[in-house]
Amino acid sequence: MSLWFVLFLSLLPGAGNFAGGMIAEFGKTTDRLLNWALHAASGIVIAIVAVELMPEALKSLAGWWIAAAFGAGGVTYVLVEMGIEKLQSGGEGDGTGMWMIYVAVAVDLTSDGLMLGSGAAVSSSMAIVLAAGQVLADVPEGYASIANFRNKGLPRDRRILLSASFILFCVGAALLSYLLLRGADEGPKMAALCFVAGLLTVAAVEDMLEEAHEANSDNRRSVLAFVGGFVLFTLVSVGLETVAGQGQSGSAGQSTARGAHLQ
Repeated sequence: MSLWFVLFLSLLPGAGNFAGGMIAEFGKTTDRLLNWALHAASGIVIAIVAVELMPEALKSLAGWWIAAAFGAGGVTYVLVEMGIEKLQSGGEGDGTGMWMIYVAVAVDLTSDGLMLGSGAAVSSSMAIVLAAGQVLADVPEGYASIANFRNKGLPRDRRILLSASFILFCVGAALLSYLLLRGADEGPKMAALCFVAGLLTVAAVEDMLEEAHEANSDNRRSVLAFVGGFVLFTLVSVGLETVAGQGQSGSAGQSTARGAHLQ
């Protein structure tokens, strides 16, 4: 996979986040809709971990390495969250809280970039599937962040600029992780995927669902939104992997035919 293609894929999660922000900026927003959107995003993130990241790691990484890397990812997320909360408690007024929300979203987009870069170092098909899943999951996050900026009275031009700036965090993390891991052995690549899986799982369970509950009380549609998010990503994953597999089979068949012709 070329560096330019990794760059293109890393733009997609930030673009999804920006699209969600623009929906909140120019469309109608409700607490109930936000609750459903965040439940769907949580389902997508859990599916990314369960369907793509962990099965790939289980193929070539020892169980204790998986446990250690996953635990390190989860602990890292908690430490970052504690740092954000400490900074927020040291400030005064709504302005500090607003900027801490910006930091939290930036951290999440950075983890998206780490996941994409690590996945691209493993295989191009995995990177494409992960990028598609993150686009779906980042839309409600962008929606929530811009809705919060609106509530704090930030001017529209600054809201749009801040929303667009999230793309930089994902792109930078993706390119850095890809460059560091593309020549590495299989073990470090799989450990990186497990580390990101720990980050994403804590983010989905602790932050996305908590924010959904704060937005509005759950109902049966909230549960269905969560299930629907999981099912949606799984179908996207299967479909993209099938297309990629057919493309690889076609290329292999053409190579075989050319070889036979030369003989």
